[in-house]
Amino acid sequence: MVRSIYDFLEKSVLKFPEKLAFVDAFGSNFKSINYKEFNILSKKLASKIAKDLNDSYTQNSILILLPKSIDCLISFFGVSLSGNFYTLLDEKTPKERIEKVINILKPKLLITSKNLKFDFNLPTLYTEDFVNFDIDEALLEEVKERHIDTNLLYVFFTSGSTGVPKGVCISHKSVIDYTFWVCETFNLSEHEILANQAPFYFDNSILDIFSSVKVGATLHLLPNHLFAFPNKILSYLEEKKINMIFWVPSVLIYFANTNALKDFNLDLKKVLFCGEIMPNKQLNFWRKTLPNTEFFNLYGPTEITDVCSFHKVEREFKDEDILPIGKACKNTELLVFDENMNFISPKEVGIKGELYIRGTCLSLGYYNDSEKTKKAFIQNPLHNNYLDLLYKTGDIVAYNEFGELLCFGRKDNQIKYMGHRIELGEIESVINSHLEIKNTACIFKDEIICFYESKKELDLKTFLKDKLNAYMIPKRFIRLDSFKLNQNGKIDRIVLNEFI
Repeated sequence: MVRSIYDFLEKSVLKFPEKLAFVDAFGSNFKSINYKEFNILSKKLASKIAKDLNDSYTQNSILILLPKSIDCLISFFGVSLSGNFYTLLDEKTPKERIEKVINILKPKLLITSKNLKFDFNLPTLYTEDFVNFDIDEALLEEVKERHIDTNLLYVFFTSGSTGVPKGVCISHKSVIDYTFWVCETFNLSEHEILANQAPFYFDNSILDIFSSVKVGATLHLLPNHLFAFPNKILSYLEEKKINMIFWVPSVLIYFANTNALKDFNLDLKKVLFCGEIMPNKQLNFWRKTLPNTEFFNLYGPTEITDVCSFHKVEREFKDEDILPIGKACKNTELLVFDENMNFISPKEVGIKGELYIRGTCLSLGYYNDSEKTKKAFIQNPLHNNYLDLLYKTGDIVAYNEFGELLCFGRKDNQIKYMGHRIELGEIESVINSHLEIKNTACIFKDEIICFYESKKELDLKTFLKDKLNAYMIPKRFIRLDSFKLNQNGKIDRIVLNEFI
C-alpha cells in the first residue's frame, strides 16, 4: 500500500540506483544526480528536520525559498520523509508577499541557500549543508510508521481576490492517486526523458516530478528565462532526446509562432499541455510539424491536484474551434450546474454552466482560512445524506456532441453586455484563428476590449463580422508587440489595464 510519495522514490532507488533522476543543465554549474544519491541526500535532510522538530505529533509547515533546482527537489522529498509539509515560494518573490505567506503559514523552518541572503527570523537550514547531515534510520522509520496518506504533502499559494494569498492544501493521497493515473493513462516507463517547463511553485510541476520518480524516468530542469529563446530549448530537446513534455499553452503558442519547430529533429512522443485555453491554430501547427506525436489537452485548477480532465487530440479541428478539455480522469467526477444549481447532464449539448469537481483529487481546503474554504468547497447539491464535497471551479463549460466538455474560460470572464451573457474566452478563440495573430486576450471595461499580438495593425472588425454575433465583437482593438506573461507563463491580464 502506497501511503507516501516517498514510497515512489524508494522503489525506484531499488530498481535504478545508478540511473540519472534529475539533470540541471542550465544552472550556474551543470549538475545531475542519480536515484541513489538523491535518496541519500533526501534522507539526510529528513533526519535533520525530524530531529529539530521532534516535539510535535502534528505536521509542521516548512517554507522553501529556492530557485528551480535539484536542491529544491531534495527539499521536497526531505520534508515529505520527515513527516511534515512544504510550501515553495520563488526566490524572486517580493518580500511583502513572502511576509504575507509567513503570517498565514507560520512555518517552523525555512530551507534556502546562503547565496540568497534571506533573513526572516526563522530557524533555517541551508542547501549547502545538506551533505553534512547524518541519516537517522531509526527516527525515519518511526516517522514513517506514524504517517497516513491524508497528511499534507504541500501547500501552494495562489493569488487571492482580496490581496491575501490563498494556501491550497494537498495531501499525499491526492498526489499518489494523480500520479498512478498519469503513469497509467500516458503509459509512462523508465524510458521516459522529460523536460520540465513549469516552475516548481506551480502545480503543473507535480506531474513532471512525481510521475518521473514513480517510474524511474529522467527529468531535465529547464529554467524559466530560457523559454524566451526557442532555438536554445529546442536544440536541447533534440540533443538530449527528450520524448515527453508537459508545458503551458503560452509557451507552445510562442514556439509555434516563431516557426522554430521546423528546424529541429525532435524525438517527442507525447506533448501534454494545461493551464489555459490552447488555440487550435498553433496546436495544428505542432500537430502538422510532429505528425507522429501524441497530443493531450489537460485541465484542472490547483485545488484539485493539477488535473481533473483530459482530451487526447486525435480528430481534426478548425483553427477557430474550441479544443475540448475532454472527460474526467479516473476516480474523478465532473458535474455541471447552471446559475440556479440545476444539474446539466452530458446529454444537454451546448447548455453552459459552471464546473464542479469531486474525488480524491480535492484539496483539503485553504490553509488557515475556513471562510474561503467553505465558499469554494460545497456540499454536493444532488443530495444531503452525508458529507460529499465538490470544488466550485468558477469555469464555464458545456458538453459537445461527443460528451466532452468545452471550457469557455473563467466565470469572472463571463460578462453580461447588452442583455447577453458572453464568454470572453469564446471571442478569444475565434480571434486567435486569424492567420496573422499570435495570441489574444479580451477584457471588459464598460465595453469589450481586445488586445492582440501581431506584427501589424489588423482590421479585426471585418474579420469577425461573419464569425461572431454583433454584440460579441469587441469595440476596441489594441495591438501589442508581445504579451507580458506572469510567473506561470500565462498572459498577465492585470497589466493589460495599463493600456486603456
